Amino acid sequence: MDSVSCVRKPHDTRLYEDIPASLWPIVYSTDYNITFMGLEKLHSFDFGRWGKIINFLRDEKLITDDTIVTAKEATEDDLLVVHTRSYINKLKWSFEVATITEIPLLALLPNFLVQSRLLKPIRTQTGGTIMAGKLAIERGWAINVGGGYHHCTGDKGGGFCAYADITLSIKFLFERLEGISKATIIDLDAHQGNGFARDFMDDKRVYIMDMYNQHAYPGDTFAKQAIKRRIELDWGTEDEEYLEKVETHVKGALDDVTPDVIIYNAGTDILDGDPLGGLSVSPQGIIKRDEIVFTIARSRSIPILMVTSGGFQPRTARIIADSIINLHNLGLISNSQPSEPRI
Repeated sequence: MDSVSCVRKPHDTRLYEDIPASLWPIVYSTDYNITFMGLEKLHSFDFGRWGKIINFLRDEKLITDDTIVTAKEATEDDLLVVHTRSYINKLKWSFEVATITEIPLLALLPNFLVQSRLLKPIRTQTGGTIMAGKLAIERGWAINVGGGYHHCTGDKGGGFCAYADITLSIKFLFERLEGISKATIIDLDAHQGNGFARDFMDDKRVYIMDMYNQHAYPGDTFAKQAIKRRIELDWGTEDEEYLEKVETHVKGALDDVTPDVIIYNAGTDILDGDPLGGLSVSPQGIIKRDEIVFTIARSRSIPILMVTSGGFQPRTARIIADSIINLHNLGLISNSQPSEPRI
């Protein structure tokens, strides 16, 4: 068999359909938000956070419902680009989903409810991350208002992460867009991004920078081997130290390798008072962090995809919205097309 016939042809997908140039590369769907007969209140996460972010941006006149990109749900064929069929089948058992999401009562519910009320929103956010990857290459930047499920690998979920959206977005880019062969993940969530690290353990095309609370979940020693630039923080790290390390190491990561795209996992669980993050960064520190990352990426003309990842306090929606507004006010994001499109 010749080498050409061995190349797997990409499957048909709605996630890579062309998006009108008039739309902002901000991806969202009302299907992101999770309502589950009150069970969502048993988890520390704000399951309506994504809609609140959009409402704040709408109130500030930055966007309207007609100027952003509507995310599409990732299909099973889309998911199988990374996930094993065995893993997808495991999600048809409510007990498995309860374990992944850390909501024990889900184990008692019929799986069709778990699928429609919980996994469909996460699949839609996953589709949004894949769509945002293509948009970032085309426009220079993109933001998925959801996504960032960095604890999930191709064959195992955990830490509320049921689908490996970051891995999927990168795999789609590598398989479908000519000239995209190097990616850098900058993970600034408070927790180690062990999912994509395991997925890309032996893939030299992917450079991982990860800065996280070394004492927090998941403490995955094996996955740490995949991190090219590892910055481990102590409990209670505050703005000055945190922001200095962000600037130093983002520049250093991009000096090490110039990628074709940056995937920026912008968790807000670094916020002071977050029950799971254990760090002490202020709201203004989070806004400045995102500004630093986008300033460096845009100054080097590297397309950047931002996903919002973790954040376990009600005020994080306002902070994320304020950060996006700040990026716009500084001219780091806009709806103008690049002078020289990447594809």
